[in-house]
Amino acid sequence: MRLQARESFVDVLIVGAGPAGLMCGNALAAAGDIKVKIIDRRPSKISVGHADGIQPRTIEVLQSYGLAERLLREGSQLHMVAFYNPNQTGGIEFTARGSDVVPTARFPFKIGLHQGAVESAFIDSMAHHNLRVDRPVEPLAIEFSRDQEQLRSLSSYPVKVALAHLDATTDADKLEVIHAKYVVGTDGAHSWVRKAFGITMDGDQTNDVWGVVDMVPDTNFPDIRHKAVIHSINGSLMSIPRENDKVRLYVQLSEKDVVDPGTGRVSKDKSSPEKILEVARKTLHPFYISPLSGIEWWTMYLIGQRVASRFSVEDRVFIAGDACHTHSPKAGQGMNASMNDTHNLAWKLVQVLRGWAYPSILRTYESERRKYAIDLIDFDKRLSALFSGKPRTSDNEDGVSHQEFLKAIETASGFACGTSVHYGPSVIVNAKHQYCAENLLVGQRMLPQVFVHAADARPVDIHDLLPADTRFKILVFLGSMEEESRVVEINALADELSSPTGLLRKYSMGGRTSSPMFDLITIVAGKKEKFNYLRVPLVFRPHWSKVLLDDTDVTGRKGGGAYERFGISSKSVTFVIVRPDGYVGMVAPAAAMGDVHKYFASFLLPRHWVSRL
Repeated sequence: MRLQARESFVDVLIVGAGPAGLMCGNALAAAGDIKVKIIDRRPSKISVGHADGIQPRTIEVLQSYGLAERLLREGSQLHMVAFYNPNQTGGIEFTARGSDVVPTARFPFKIGLHQGAVESAFIDSMAHHNLRVDRPVEPLAIEFSRDQEQLRSLSSYPVKVALAHLDATTDADKLEVIHAKYVVGTDGAHSWVRKAFGITMDGDQTNDVWGVVDMVPDTNFPDIRHKAVIHSINGSLMSIPRENDKVRLYVQLSEKDVVDPGTGRVSKDKSSPEKILEVARKTLHPFYISPLSGIEWWTMYLIGQRVASRFSVEDRVFIAGDACHTHSPKAGQGMNASMNDTHNLAWKLVQVLRGWAYPSILRTYESERRKYAIDLIDFDKRLSALFSGKPRTSDNEDGVSHQEFLKAIETASGFACGTSVHYGPSVIVNAKHQYCAENLLVGQRMLPQVFVHAADARPVDIHDLLPADTRFKILVFLGSMEEESRVVEINALADELSSPTGLLRKYSMGGRTSSPMFDLITIVAGKKEKFNYLRVPLVFRPHWSKVLLDDTDVTGRKGGGAYERFGISSKSVTFVIVRPDGYVGMVAPAAAMGDVHKYFASFLLPRHWVSRL
């Protein structure tokens, strides 16, 4: 007898509840009006091991969802990196110590924390928004309509996915059919979603084999609480401090000892955590290291560096995270790249599902994140070659020198931290007027900067006013308001913006000047001791907290100098448009309001269109 499957309809089905899937689920659930289902075949979240590092930009992103404080509290902060190289007696010796974080990072450090803790933060946040992971559930089949009319319609559900509930106690509960408007595959390196659509993974696999162990160490190695990069004549090792006194060791292994010659794959049967530690001890000589209470988790891997040939199918099915790019873990990018994939995608899905944006905006997910993934693989290849290469010694003049390794890290530090990721020109990235804010690069994330509230002189970092709430933030740098002629100019601009054909009413609901699409934040070049924030026209101060001064706090230690730092003139009005994901989409002078209109018109639907949907 054929089983009858229950059916349901969702806006977005997420397949896979790792960091990428949970980031996506949390972002969509927080939007409040999107129907989401997230499934995972694992019976529970990860509790130990796997990914373990959070980069500075990812901390900023997590802060925009209100999750950073928890992870800062739970994790270990990595402020410096120590380098060790071979000495003359066959052991290793201290070479240098320094920072590998760029100075523009709001959080100038990395966090060492296991993946399960990050997943828990998302799961708890999703529960607050009434979304829970459905597990253990696995997809069985997927059908995708190629009917162009269905694909164009925002009310259609062109993707049908059959699911199996693995812990179902009755046949009636086992099968479920989901009809989805969109599907996001975040189901790992062996992605079922990717394979279902025949998407290839292009790239190479190296012969470099590494072992990984997590433990609380007993050691006399002096830099065990710093990130440490060690080159020895026995091989390379990287040590990462973790939460609760734990450390993770990445240990270079010999291919012949751990690779099965029949399959060409790493075989755990050919090694053990004890054997990995034995290699680590040789690499760390003359220092000793042993676990205080056993090994918490271990694994081995061959370095593979691959990128999916495409990240989407008809802008209805998307893949993200390890499903579309794989690389070595030593650059600390895996979990970070994965979460930032869906951070990029989620707000675009919300805008389209609400009928605010044209579906074509979804194409920018692949154009932005696939380009990033290709750059990531190039970066990883260079770094992995330096990690795995033999160190330069008196017996090996052609080896990797410390200066060569250090230069590579310094050159790529912005990319590794995530702070210099740059999205190219598109409908949501327009650098035509870059000159009017020459140091705020269009296509990069908004720089952190402390301002003070004009109403009460309380300092605030601009990032804390840029939550990931699906709205575009329009930062209005009014400049100085000391001269009366400037006040007249600013009042005229306020009248233009709030007119029936102005930007704010064009995309507002019901003709209001306030808009769920935009959040206006005004920044004045003025002094806290003298400035009266009520001089700012009402349209530029929707709330007292939205008017900021480019001045220091009362201690004189925080804030000030933003106009100069950003390359913005205080004698005219400049708009900085920040996308919902925190990236600068456009900068423009007030004289180019026509270009600002064109920018938004290229991807947003006017309010009279939205009201018909």
